[in-house]
Amino acid sequence: MNPMAEPKQIRAAVDPVTLEIIRQLLQSIPDEVETDLTRTAFSPLIYEYKDYAVGMVDAQGALIAQSRGGIPIFLANVLGLAVRDGLATYGPDGISAGDVIITNHAGTLGQHLNNIVMFTPVMDPAAPDRIIAFMAILAHWTDIGGKYVGSSASNDSTDIFQEGIQFRCIRLRSRGQPVAETYRMIEYNTRFPEAVLGDVEAQMAGCLKGAALLEQLASKFGARTLLDAIGIMWSQSEQQARSMVRAIPDGTYQAAAFLDNDGIDLDKAIECPITVRIDGERFIVDFSDISPQVRGPFNSGRYGGGETCARIAFKYLTTPRELTNEGSFAPLEVILPEGKFLSASATAPMARYSAPLSTVVDTIIQAMAGAIPDKIAAGHHASMGSHRFQGLHPDTGRLFSHLDTSLGGMGALNDRDGTGPFKTLAHGDTLDVPVEVQEMLYGLHLDRIEFRRDSAGAGQFRGGLGIDKEYTIKHPVKLTLTFERHGCPPWGVLEGKAAAPNYVDIRRRGDSEPVRYLKITDLPLGPGDKVYIHTGGGGGYGPPQARDPAAIALDIQRGYVSAEAARRDYGAVADAIRQATAAGEPLPASI
Repeated sequence: MNPMAEPKQIRAAVDPVTLEIIRQLLQSIPDEVETDLTRTAFSPLIYEYKDYAVGMVDAQGALIAQSRGGIPIFLANVLGLAVRDGLATYGPDGISAGDVIITNHAGTLGQHLNNIVMFTPVMDPAAPDRIIAFMAILAHWTDIGGKYVGSSASNDSTDIFQEGIQFRCIRLRSRGQPVAETYRMIEYNTRFPEAVLGDVEAQMAGCLKGAALLEQLASKFGARTLLDAIGIMWSQSEQQARSMVRAIPDGTYQAAAFLDNDGIDLDKAIECPITVRIDGERFIVDFSDISPQVRGPFNSGRYGGGETCARIAFKYLTTPRELTNEGSFAPLEVILPEGKFLSASATAPMARYSAPLSTVVDTIIQAMAGAIPDKIAAGHHASMGSHRFQGLHPDTGRLFSHLDTSLGGMGALNDRDGTGPFKTLAHGDTLDVPVEVQEMLYGLHLDRIEFRRDSAGAGQFRGGLGIDKEYTIKHPVKLTLTFERHGCPPWGVLEGKAAAPNYVDIRRRGDSEPVRYLKITDLPLGPGDKVYIHTGGGGGYGPPQARDPAAIALDIQRGYVSAEAARRDYGAVADAIRQATAAGEPLPASI
C-alpha cells in the first residue's frame, strides 16, 4: 500500500478561503481527539497531567498538525519519527487500512520507554489502497515493567534494558482485528494491567477517530486539494519563522548551565555550554561542547533530546503563538555529535531523559539575551522536580504508583515580574494532579501547598515564586525524588539576581532535624514521616535598586518577600514598609 507523494512536491493553488477552512478543520481534529483522550483515559498522568501528544503526519511522517495541549517535549515530531520507523519496518506496502501500530523504541524516539506512540493510516477515500497520512498519539503508560514500579522511576539504572519492555513497531490491530499476542504482551509486562489497558483503549479510540475525521476531510475536499493545502500551510509557517530569524542580529551567542549529577556519579556535574549562531535566515544551535553520555538515566537520544530542546527554544523565540507544523522549524539547524547526553546510544539508560531538557531549553534562550535582551526572560526553576510515591493503598491493599512534578517560578521579563508557579518550559501547560485525587487514589495526605517566600530572584522586575509543599505520610510508602539545578540556580538577566534553587527535606517521625535530598530511589517512609518540597523561583531582570518601592511594599504585604530579604536585596525596606503602612493594609506579623 503506497503512501502518496509528499504534498510540497506537487503543490497546486488553493483559494484563500478554502485554505483557511482546511487549516482550521485540520487543527480541530487533534484538539477534539485530545479532549476525548483526557475524558476516557484511566491514568491521571493522561487525564490530569497531560503527558501525551496528539497529531497528524503526512504519508512520509512530516507534521501536519498537533493538538494545543500536551507537553512541548514532543515538538521534535516524535509522532513522525515513529511513523517513519514503521514505514521502514514494514515497507511501503506493508501497512494496511485498519492497522494500529505501537512503538517505544529508544533508538528511534530517544525517550524513556513509558512513552508509547500509537499510529494508524489514513486512506484516500477515492483510492482506498493509498495512504495519505497517519493519525498518531503518544501517551505515557503508567508502567511497562523494568526494575522499579513505574518503570521510569529510577535514578540509578545503567542501561535501557533495566527500564522496561521495548515494542518496536508491532501491530496492536491488523486490518481492524485485535492482535491477541500483543495485548497479552502488554498485560503481562505491567504491574498495572487494568490502568494500562484502559489507557491503550483510549489511545486507540483517539487514533481511529482522528483517522476517520481526516478521511472525511479528504472526501469533502479531495485528497489532492487537502494535501496541496497542507503544503501551502507548511510554506507559510516556514516564511513566518524565517522572517522572525531575519529580525535577530547576525552573530554568535553563548550561554552555559549545568545539572547537578546523573544519579550515579554524584560529584560530577553534567555540563551544558551552548552556542547559537544567527546567519541570515539560519538559526543554528551547536551542542558540540556539552557533556558526553552519562552512566545514569539522564540521557536521551538525538530526537528525544537535542532536537527536542532546540525546537522548543526556537518556537518560543520565533512563532510561539502560531500553530505548529513541519514548516515551523525549517530555519533551524542542530549541530549535535553522537555520544553526547542529548544524543546517546540506543541502549543508554533514559528513564530520567526529560529531567535535563528544561535546563537545555532555558540555556538556548539565555544565549539569545546578547542579541534580543528585550525578548528574553530570566532563568526559570527548570527542574521537573519529580516526586513519586508507591506502595499499597491502605483501604484496598492494591499497589499504586503516583508521579507528580513540581511547580516553580518563571523568569522576569524586561517589563514585568515573573509568573508562576508553573511547570517548566519543557512541560508547558501541564497541571498538578489535584490534591483530592491524590488523597483518594493513593491515600496520601497533603498538609499545605503555598507560595515559597523569598524564592524569587530580585531585580527591577522580580522572578516568579516557587512553592512549599508538605506531605504527612499516613501509611508505608517508597519515595523516589529527582530534583535538579540545586547547584546552578535560576539566573538573572542584566544585573537581576538568581532565584532560590530546588530541594527536598525529609524529617522522620521523632527526629528533630530533617535530612536534605535531591535524588533518591525507593526511599522507605513510614507513618508520621514528613516530606517538605521546596521548589525554585525565577530569576530577576534588571538591577534590584531600580525596582519601584511600591512594588516592594506590595510584595512584603502579600508575603512574597520578607523584610530581611527586602533589606538585603533592595536596600529599600524602610520606604517600602512606610508606603505599605500608609496604604492602610496589614503587614505580615514577621515584619
